[in-house]
Amino acid sequence: MAIPFLVLLSSCAAPRGSGLPAVERIRISEDRRGFVLEKTGEPFVPWGFNYDHDESEKGRLIEDYWETEWAKVEEDFREMRDLGANVVRIHLQVGKFLKGPDAPDEKSLAQLGRLLALAEKLGLYLDLTGLGCYHEQDVPAWYDALSEKERWDAQACFWEAIAARCAESPAVFCYDLMNEPVVSGGARKPGDWLGPPFAGKHFVQFISLDPAGRTRPEVARAWVRRLAGAIRSRDPHHLITVGLVPWSLDRPGLTSGFVPTAIAPDLDFLCVHIYPERGKVDEAIETVKGFAIGKPVVIEEMFPLTCGPDELDRFIDASRGIASGWIGFYWGKTPDECRRGGTIVDGMTLAWLELFERRAKEMDSRKTVSRKEE
Repeated sequence: MAIPFLVLLSSCAAPRGSGLPAVERIRISEDRRGFVLEKTGEPFVPWGFNYDHDESEKGRLIEDYWETEWAKVEEDFREMRDLGANVVRIHLQVGKFLKGPDAPDEKSLAQLGRLLALAEKLGLYLDLTGLGCYHEQDVPAWYDALSEKERWDAQACFWEAIAARCAESPAVFCYDLMNEPVVSGGARKPGDWLGPPFAGKHFVQFISLDPAGRTRPEVARAWVRRLAGAIRSRDPHHLITVGLVPWSLDRPGLTSGFVPTAIAPDLDFLCVHIYPERGKVDEAIETVKGFAIGKPVVIEEMFPLTCGPDELDRFIDASRGIASGWIGFYWGKTPDECRRGGTIVDGMTLAWLELFERRAKEMDSRKTVSRKEE
């Protein structure tokens, strides 16, 4: 029988007040349906935020200010913890962590180590999403000029450096190989690795420019295997995944080539990014079901972008028998700051944060009741 959603979350939600739990590594549960703490075996349900950019600072990524404004990073991480998060997803760009195809940037790696220490101190886990090219101006010219093999080798160098720096930290929830990768369905122009921009950022990347006689799932699996192997050469323990667009499923119409059944053997769990549409929650649930192929599924991105908070709330509940974790967004503005802001974006963000915080408080309440019963 499935454990009730709030009971599961109550065992892992970041605590309020005094007494932070000791951070220990996360592993896949014995039934292969979710996550547990490595030593105690207690259930762990990822419940947190993408900390992908700071809305109040015109979309800056964490790497744009984590050296000069460290106090801001600390403040935002505490705010996310106090809202009830246990996982924070951060996004690392290639141009900030590689000086050349085989030359990691030690200064950025040191700052990442500082972030790991902060996460450990606050009782948070990091979803480390890499190989970002969100800001086109930050993408090195040498990187776009590489051949497919050379680019994959540089990407492996990136992940070896990240994994070597993070291997000993229990605060790593997972390594996410890339945000929304796509295999080219045909020949693309040399250097044309990025998908179209959205809100000033390139969230989608191509991992190949020419299938060259290969099927798209073959290319996707070879790429995943190459990068997962690079990580495992430095870190044999922490979990590996990749952030997938919902149209990765092998269905008629648009597809990314990252068919779950093709890439799952080299991953520990699957992530999907879902933004339910108004009146189409059931369709969103059917999409999530398509990723449930015998390994845990985490909804790594969700937000009331094209639906109301009530429908997103229903989506979370309806997906709880399929998904094993949920991650939304936090952009550096607290609920009180959103209330004072008064913009449409502030209103949408406030509705989401109120939903998130309400559920977190319910988790704490259920945890308190459980302890009294014991």
